[in-house]
Amino acid sequence: MKMDQAKLADFLRRSRERLQPQEVGLAAGPRRRTPGLRREELAQLSGVSADYVMRLEQARSSQPSTQLLAALARALRLTEDERDHLYLLAGHRPPEGARAGSHVRPGLLYLLDRLGDTPAQLLTDLGDLLAQNALAEALFGCVCSIAEPDRNVVWRWFTDPFVREAYAVEEHDDLSRMHVADLRAAATRHGYDRPSTLLIQRLEAASEEFRALWQEHEVAVRRDSRLRVRHPAVGLIEFDYELLQTQSADQRLRLFTPPPGSPSVDALGLLRVVGPETAHRRHR
Repeated sequence: MKMDQAKLADFLRRSRERLQPQEVGLAAGPRRRTPGLRREELAQLSGVSADYVMRLEQARSSQPSTQLLAALARALRLTEDERDHLYLLAGHRPPEGARAGSHVRPGLLYLLDRLGDTPAQLLTDLGDLLAQNALAEALFGCVCSIAEPDRNVVWRWFTDPFVREAYAVEEHDDLSRMHVADLRAAATRHGYDRPSTLLIQRLEAASEEFRALWQEHEVAVRRDSRLRVRHPAVGLIEFDYELLQTQSADQRLRLFTPPPGSPSVDALGLLRVVGPETAHRRHR
């Protein structure tokens, strides 16, 4: 990413001029001619030298570090959108957004219910299944009612042989690698915090296959692919798998759509009729 010095300088100056001294606990004073904060005041609030603030506003500075940008964003009381804009103008990726954890917003639950013709699931980026609609339940089983530590799709893939029965044997290796590579990407984004570390440790202790794949250090975020699922009542269904990021940085919406005009369209229609009672009962 390339730094845009001119736009960065203009945005910093205008942000400083919009911020009133009393908003940051400073006295305006009777003889203040500068609109908003003075450069010296911004320097004091952010812990940056006044000379460097001047060079930034004159488009003469070197590229600021992310630590310096964070300090400026706090001092200028920037909103999240303004902070992200600041980072991008400086040639850096913005910080990751807020995490929702296991909390599911009502709007997402409403959306899942409205996607009546499409299997859809809401998961954390570590693979914990938080919610799914009726068609996804009919396809995969009612995983949401299982004890919380076992709702993780990566954990179930590597520890429950029954889960793999729905997938062709020749695809198992690729799916295993996909799960491990995606989990590594998520764990790195989390900074290997306690939840991600505990999940990895559980998997390493429970699965020799996972342990071997984890040592290969492959990393890839799964965003879309072709997936084939064999259902006990309707047979083989082929899906285009799409992964959509929600407003929260750590939650993903998974959609499974059959290729238009394929036999899978009719198979999915039959699945809507037979419903979740024919799903893999061992998941309950």
